[in-house]
Amino acid sequence: MRLNELRDNPGATKEKKRVGRGPGSGKGKTAGRGIKGQKSRSGVAINGYEGGQMPLYQRLPKRGFNNINAKRYAVINLGILQKFIDSGKLDVKSTLNEEVLLNSGLVRRVWDGVRLLNKGQITSKVNIEVTGASKTAVAAIEKAGGTVKVLKSVPASD
Repeated sequence: MRLNELRDNPGATKEKKRVGRGPGSGKGKTAGRGIKGQKSRSGVAINGYEGGQMPLYQRLPKRGFNNINAKRYAVINLGILQKFIDSGKLDVKSTLNEEVLLNSGLVRRVWDGVRLLNKGQITSKVNIEVTGASKTAVAAIEKAGGTVKVLKSVPASD
């Protein structure tokens, strides 16, 4: 087989319908748009318009509230942290900050920071720096002999 012999599979491509090319084509004269009216003209965008009737998106009830100032944190549970330490992906000798957690793959992306939550067990002595931590998570790490430093400033989100 050569490059000039390559072809698409039969039925993989479709010929473009050439409209407005005479009555014999089946799509001549008005090109399948009918005679008159808004939709027969060019440059018409009527998405969501229902001919004067109240559009569906306006008839449906609105619920909830989107807080534009809400912070979005990457969440780490103690059990997952211990799992990464056991597998050797995290080194407990150094301080675990958000950059180390990101490079290890424990956190996929740091939006407005990393938050530590008390779900699971931790047995390793860990020194960790995060944007936020629950009181129970801090207590669990201190019980295991580690320290938690909660950063005041929020890092710039990517």
